[in-house]
Amino acid sequence: MFNETGIQRIRRDFLTTSASGIGGVALSSLLSRDVQGARSTTAPRKTHFPATAKACIFIYMAGGPSHVDLFDPKPLLNSRDGKRMPDSLLNDVEFAFIKKDKAVLRGSRARFRPRGECGIEYSEMIPGIGSCADDIALIRTMHGEQFNHHPGQLLLSCGKAELGRPTIGSWLMYGLGNASENLPGYVVLTAGRGASGGSSNWSSGFLPSTYQGVQFRDRGDPVLYLSNPPGVSESSQRRTLDTLRRLNGFRLESNPDPEIASRISQYELAFRMQAAAPELTDLSSETQPTLDAYGVGRPTPRPTADMQSGDTYDRFSRNCLLARRMVERGVRFVNLVHASWDQHRNLKHDLAWNCEMADQPIAALLRDLKTRGMLDDTLVVWGSEFGRTPLGQGKDGRDHHPNAFSMWMAGGGAKGGTVHGITDEIGWAPVQNPVHVNDFQATLLHMFGLAHERLAVNHRGLNVRLTNLGGEVIHNVLH
Repeated sequence: MFNETGIQRIRRDFLTTSASGIGGVALSSLLSRDVQGARSTTAPRKTHFPATAKACIFIYMAGGPSHVDLFDPKPLLNSRDGKRMPDSLLNDVEFAFIKKDKAVLRGSRARFRPRGECGIEYSEMIPGIGSCADDIALIRTMHGEQFNHHPGQLLLSCGKAELGRPTIGSWLMYGLGNASENLPGYVVLTAGRGASGGSSNWSSGFLPSTYQGVQFRDRGDPVLYLSNPPGVSESSQRRTLDTLRRLNGFRLESNPDPEIASRISQYELAFRMQAAAPELTDLSSETQPTLDAYGVGRPTPRPTADMQSGDTYDRFSRNCLLARRMVERGVRFVNLVHASWDQHRNLKHDLAWNCEMADQPIAALLRDLKTRGMLDDTLVVWGSEFGRTPLGQGKDGRDHHPNAFSMWMAGGGAKGGTVHGITDEIGWAPVQNPVHVNDFQATLLHMFGLAHERLAVNHRGLNVRLTNLGGEVIHNVLH
């Protein structure tokens, strides 16, 4: 008895060697089915339960924005500026750079005020984001175990500080498939210096490579080498792809490796992207008021030695606008990555520089999505690997702080105008409703109709999931 694969191979061998013209036609049909099978790895799939979100724009502020300067006001911290913390709080704490024997508290220069009808306090350094307070669910008690950048970024992106694991966008693609025929379901846009974790922040890990993030550029060819080289016509490329499809199809038949199926799918997607991607990144169809609202074309102020130069402000503005355009065209997960918020020094200037860069376009994105009726099912997330210490570092800086930090979400079923969790009087640690990074990931998956305990893959004999071994859905921040 032959299994189905064996029967197909005999049919294919017969059709390949047949002298009749029908052999080539039938072979093409069989290979076409192979390609459809390869595409099915990203075909839309049913959720575990009804979803409130269909797409996610994850704004990854790599480096660790200071929660006590932006989202979590601490008047007592200001009154204790320059004083030492109790040694009992420092005994079991690790810092990246601070020397414990010299550690003193540092108050915040930022002023906070209530925003929106909800009256939640936001820093005046982010007035645009604060103006959207009624649409934002703010979590002030995020925490994790990793106090250095790359491990912290892996924890937030992959659920565990371990290389080779799938990232959030990859898990969503795996669980839900791709809603777009002509664009990747998982796209990455970067501005500023690269994040410490680099492409490990958008890797598919041990999942097929069809689920990995595709890095787009905001100008020129959206993806390097997407355009045909001079002298190669569309028909010529189509013939080349058809030949490659047949060769890969033969190989897939004899060796059912998912990476071969991924290769077939990616070649075909790249061909379709040649028409869709340039239109996506062409902003000429946007109105001038829209471009102005996002800050497209605005100049980048003169930076210090620690900050980015060039056109960072314009690039981040473009990326926020491109994120909306991508979601409109069916992209499932857009990752906006900006680095760096790693203010070990020059905190006063550099944090303000970053806030000015990010505040206007993010606020414009939230308002634009809401005006277009897209915020109802588009989840927008602001997040980073950790916050900054209430302790000072050097003359004007803060060190890494994973014990307590802030993240927020808007749209996609998030309960706007709410704040979840309370940290202690200096912003050192949660005292009410702590939220581990895995809890946040479980909540995000829940909003997409996915049960985090059930979204798992058997890898080397273990059932592996995004939320590692923990994770609880935070229902208080959901409608």
